[in-house]
Amino acid sequence: MAQRTEPAGLKLRLAAAQRLKTVLTGEHFTPLGASDLADGRDRALANRLITTALRRHGQIDVMLADLLEKGLPTRAGSFEAVLRLSLAQLVFLPDLGAHSALFLAVEAIKRDAKARHLSGLMNAVLRRAQANSARYGLMDDALLLPEHFATGWTAAYSADAVAQFATALTEGAPLDLTLRDNDPELIEALGAEPLLADSVRLETRDRAVEALPGYDDGRWWVQDAASAIPARLMGLDAGRSVLDLCAAPGGKTAQLIKAGYKVTALDSDGTRLQRLRQNMARLGYTPGVIEADAANYDPTSPFDGILLDAPCSATGTFRRHPEVLWNRSARDIAGRVTLQQALLTNAFRCLAPGGTLIYCVCSLEVAEGEQQVAWALDALPGLELWPIAPGEMAGLEQAVSAEGLVRTHPAMSPGNGNAGMDGFFVARFRRTR
Repeated sequence: MAQRTEPAGLKLRLAAAQRLKTVLTGEHFTPLGASDLADGRDRALANRLITTALRRHGQIDVMLADLLEKGLPTRAGSFEAVLRLSLAQLVFLPDLGAHSALFLAVEAIKRDAKARHLSGLMNAVLRRAQANSARYGLMDDALLLPEHFATGWTAAYSADAVAQFATALTEGAPLDLTLRDNDPELIEALGAEPLLADSVRLETRDRAVEALPGYDDGRWWVQDAASAIPARLMGLDAGRSVLDLCAAPGGKTAQLIKAGYKVTALDSDGTRLQRLRQNMARLGYTPGVIEADAANYDPTSPFDGILLDAPCSATGTFRRHPEVLWNRSARDIAGRVTLQQALLTNAFRCLAPGGTLIYCVCSLEVAEGEQQVAWALDALPGLELWPIAPGEMAGLEQAVSAEGLVRTHPAMSPGNGNAGMDGFFVARFRRTR
């Protein structure tokens, strides 16, 4: 008897559904790799489907409410994940064809013992979606952002900025690199455009990051233009001791070493530290590396400078990680605020009198930024704000507040007009005693 041949595209659909299912339960989205799908084209398509479903999550929620009178079935295995992928394809990826969306969706849940009884429902729902795809494609972009985030961000940044946030979400993020050396020939070979200081941007690329010029030689590392700002503001003389708290995977560690500081990189996650070590080896940098809890670390001697890139809601990274918009609750953010305060307290303890403390988060939340500055100045006697001057942010002066704090967001244009960057908050302090 001849072996049954799986339909073309089913394997990637199953892999995509499984990955999306984990994200829907609150996990961080990690793109499928070679171990998940060996074929590079299949892998790219699967990741495109997942990313589109995540970016369009809010609009797909509206579609689901319209299409499922009784709501999503419970205890239904991969049904929701497969349905979201298929709706993303039908409405937002018309170049992939409608037939494959319907056929592969039904075939995918037939392979799931917990969902196969819903194959008829899947077929009916997707046929109805196909008939209404033009109408769904005209949905308001305001639906892309959760209401509670949109409301807070409108108050903080303006309605025009939030409208641009929605556009940035659907467009995703380009690839930004930080250069080890400012080499015009390398920039040209990369096909990159200069942004701020030693940051450059690739708007498009046709190959994996590891295949780009200069990767094997350690001549650059991947780092969003906003993420590269904090380390540039340390303001110490070369040779001073600097602690990079919560350092992995090491982008800011590399920047601090490049600036000439004696750097210690600390992180509590051994797996992430291994990645840091690998990144440093590629770049030819040799920081001290410590695995420890940043909230309790007690150094033998204080540091001249500390950079605290604190764990946060990561809402500023939604262009790359759209799932954060839907996986973050007010309770999650409150927990991170408490942790940030513990980390700030210990960073202050580890800092020498006269030393510099940089606090930063990749968050758009005022509670994790401006409000933490107010808390620190009240709770930590001997800590004072060292305002950041607009001149220190050449090309992005608009990000500097009247108080000398830095706040970037995806509606800002760094450098020479290239649009978009992550949301980041940066504050600089000095210890006076």
